[in-house]
Amino acid sequence: MSSSIDHFKTLPLFLLAGLAFFASCSPKSTFRILEKPITWNEEREALSLQYLKDRHGLDQTEATIDPKMVVVHWTAIDNIEVTFDVFDSPTLGGRADLTGASNLNVSSQFLIDRDGTIFRLLPDTYFARHVIGLNYTAIGIENVGGSESPLTKAQLKANEQLIRYLKKKYAIDYVIGHHEYTLFQETPLWKEADPDYRTVKTDPGDKFMNQLRKNLSDLNLKPLPNQ
Repeated sequence: MSSSIDHFKTLPLFLLAGLAFFASCSPKSTFRILEKPITWNEEREALSLQYLKDRHGLDQTEATIDPKMVVVHWTAIDNIEVTFDVFDSPTLGGRADLTGASNLNVSSQFLIDRDGTIFRLLPDTYFARHVIGLNYTAIGIENVGGSESPLTKAQLKANEQLIRYLKKKYAIDYVIGHHEYTLFQETPLWKEADPDYRTVKTDPGDKFMNQLRKNLSDLNLKPLPNQ
């Protein structure tokens, strides 16, 4: 499973920059995804498989997901390189609120910069730890900034384009903000072994998500539970 991402890491940086995936979002609009892979090695894969088993009750031979939702985040860091460095290590550092559940580092499949540039950190269906109870079925989109540096119009547009691209590839039913994840606790999608393992999230906020879902209304996504 590690071979495809190892292939990216052996390429020169100038070639990585040129490996952009182009997809049509509308007759007048295109977008591209730049490959910027974080470390995926035997340690990260083993920790991911253990997380799937211990937290989600799934005994898998490959650390992959079956995407049914997209979860949108912000990083609370307004610098893309610092954000990348935070996600790159396979193991956590200095997060006592999370290490009790697993030493697997947090990450996501995608990262969107302030100017709307989209980076793929992991292949779409590789496992990433980004949302309690739902990682096994959720593609994560991290947006650089938030809170003190509100997300930009360019990021809103990039999220819309990326989600449209993902919806074409996978059976995506839900698009949610990280702050909305606990609404799924009483649904069949929820898989978390510890009933007390929760964190309070505010990202990316109702304003951003309401506008994003409005822009995606033609996709006929499912509404949030209890709404």
